[in-house]
Amino acid sequence: MSRLAVVGGIGSGKTAATDYLATRGATVVDADVVAREIVLPGAPAWQQLRDAFGDAILMEDGNLDRAFVADVVFHDRSALRRLNAITHTQIGLEIIRRIDEAPTSLVVVALPLYRPEHRELFSLDEVWCIVVDPETAVRRLTQHRGMREDDARARLANQMTNVERTALCTEVISNEGSLDDLQGALDGLLKRKGLLDG
Repeated sequence: MSRLAVVGGIGSGKTAATDYLATRGATVVDADVVAREIVLPGAPAWQQLRDAFGDAILMEDGNLDRAFVADVVFHDRSALRRLNAITHTQIGLEIIRRIDEAPTSLVVVALPLYRPEHRELFSLDEVWCIVVDPETAVRRLTQHRGMREDDARARLANQMTNVERTALCTEVISNEGSLDDLQGALDGLLKRKGLLDG
């Protein structure tokens, strides 16, 4: 089994890349999806958060009241540390479980917040970075996601730069062109590395 991470900033096309790799036969483990699922009622992180913060963090239907939690941790650094300790641990454990149970020869982990320690934690063979010019990202976020320009720029400013991100990666894929261009670049890498034959 080969394991690779696909990383990229907001608006880079990371999801388009992982969606395509899934159509080629890879198992995709999306950290954002895992993060949402580990706090569903009854899940381990949900119970740990309830134990740590009390029932006040739950809505009437038992789901996590994300707005309330965000407000609490915004004003209390120790609460933020407790929240992160619980959620990051559970996200990591669940990603490892899904990688280990993957039925395919290639597992792709979609990581929006890639850190160097993820390489060892998830036993990654490669890290592929999808990059776009910040202005391209802003245009995509405003045109395709309906985001306000100031919001898009603020989100980009709070993330790693392309230079910081690519320094941590084994392959860099520019996504300034069309979807066909991106898919062609991915196909080229898969072929060169002998992944997903056919």
